[in-house]
Amino acid sequence: MTFEKMEKGTDKEENDMKNVIRILIMLAAFFAGLIGAKMDNVAENVVQEETEKNEGDEKDADFDLDSVPEFDGHAWYDVNDDVPFFTEEDMEFEGQEYWQLDDLGRCTGAMALVGPETLPDEKREDISNVYPTGWKQARYEGIDADAGNWLYNRCHLIGYQLTGQNANENNLITGTRYMNVEGMLPFENSVRQYVEGTGNHVVYRVTPCFKGDELLCRGVLMEARSVEDSLVQFCAFCYNVQPGVSIDYATGDSSGTEYKEPQEETEETAYILNTKTKKVHKPSCDSVTDIKEKNKKNTSKSMDELISEGYTPCNRCRP
Repeated sequence: MTFEKMEKGTDKEENDMKNVIRILIMLAAFFAGLIGAKMDNVAENVVQEETEKNEGDEKDADFDLDSVPEFDGHAWYDVNDDVPFFTEEDMEFEGQEYWQLDDLGRCTGAMALVGPETLPDEKREDISNVYPTGWKQARYEGIDADAGNWLYNRCHLIGYQLTGQNANENNLITGTRYMNVEGMLPFENSVRQYVEGTGNHVVYRVTPCFKGDELLCRGVLMEARSVEDSLVQFCAFCYNVQPGVSIDYATGDSSGTEYKEPQEETEETAYILNTKTKKVHKPSCDSVTDIKEKNKKNTSKSMDELISEGYTPCNRCRP
């Protein structure tokens, strides 16, 4: 073999070696790219999982009754910066749900999509046949003379004016007159006025908040958010208290300055009349607590006299 041929052979071997090196470099770059892309995917998955976890934590965030301060004279307390604990799924809710009573017979909550189609036109029916847990009725001075100074009301979780629910035991709790009128009613009125004025819808949820096995709730968490716009939004805890009255939440028993009927009326009263419905009740009838003071009248007349005046006996107490 001549030197020239040997030199050419050497050049060829060097070129082949260079080509091999180039191929190895290209393969290394290719695999590096694959590894980098896979690492990016892993990183993205980690971020996504963390985001989903955080979102899940937000969705699972529970209202903590212990975080609510003691009643200070204001009927409600704004919770969570007045932002409801609704998830995206909650905001797609439709219909009405009144959750089942728990093992102690207590209400657990209710949720509805309130809109023009849910607002009732009829007057509310009698609900005196429902006895929610903690119902230990009493009368005290200074509560609400027009309502007979009765301590407790049968409070709708979702107000009758919003969904037309009457004697639904899953939607009625024992609430003080103060909570019903000063706490819950303003929120109910605002939602009704909004729906009537806009024709829009509001996701609305009310949850009674109990401590342990107590039969009387400490208050209710009221949440709402409008669907078509952002005009309605609240998250408030309404206190189940009555200023001037001490309440045992374990049983519903209470104490305070008891209300007493004027003696002369008590001695002469044979029946209690509802001048609006033209019903005659025994003074001890539970339905008497639902009669507005302006429609209530004590009488010593006989049943025959009252019937001749167009009155009919109550079907519940059968006087």
